[in-house]
Amino acid sequence: MLLDVNGHATYCYTGGKTLDSAKPTVVFIHGVLNDHSVWILQSRWFANHGWNVLAVDLPGHCKSEGPPPATVEEAAAFVVALLDAAGVQKAALVGHSFGSLIALETAARSPERVTHLALVGTAYPMTVSPALLDGALNDPQRAISMVNTFSHSLLAPPPSSLGPGTWLYGGSRALMRRVLASNLNANVFHIGFKACNDYANGEAAMAKVQCPTLFLLGAADQMTPPRATRTLTSKAAHAKVVTVDAGHALMTEAPDEVLFALGAFLKS
Repeated sequence: MLLDVNGHATYCYTGGKTLDSAKPTVVFIHGVLNDHSVWILQSRWFANHGWNVLAVDLPGHCKSEGPPPATVEEAAAFVVALLDAAGVQKAALVGHSFGSLIALETAARSPERVTHLALVGTAYPMTVSPALLDGALNDPQRAISMVNTFSHSLLAPPPSSLGPGTWLYGGSRALMRRVLASNLNANVFHIGFKACNDYANGEAAMAKVQCPTLFLLGAADQMTPPRATRTLTSKAAHAKVVTVDAGHALMTEAPDEVLFALGAFLKS
């Protein structure tokens, strides 16, 4: 599905369903150098179980036009504009990594628009090492390999994700290379990492969130370790913490656990 958001064509995967104003809506927001496809299991399940799904490609990524958001705040403004373009008044937001910061900032800026907030593989501050920032800018292929080494605790997923025998590391690396190559005018890798590293409004934003909040974390996450969420969880008024046996790539390493946790949370 293509929507005109801020004058640019924006792609959202809907699970093959038409938007229905009578149904609740969930927006899935990907992380750095990813796209809508990282939510393949979760988005399809919700689309077939009574939800409108908008699994978005952020601006400048893959099927979406426009300049990539240079800050978390800029990306949050985009999400509000996306809801307007879709004719959606209220939605649940589910964000992974960089996407979790975007979802958090959106919920703080427009609390009346957000019914539930799920922060997957999150941390605050979301500090990016100087080596990765430099690599993303000057040697992105090497940095992609580094990120994938840190992001995965498994080599192959359970059958319910992408099928038995799928190589998680290789699949994720191929996706990141494809996303990077999709924009010849901007380095979305470095831009996204810098936006994560520069975001300084997390505590203030969390204090403004009015809806229930789920922290969905990977026990073996080396990119955003569970301990790095304490600042946010201490500020959340309506928080639930669920930890699954996975690294940073929760959606493919623990697909069922992530789906069950999101399903239970969004029913509440």
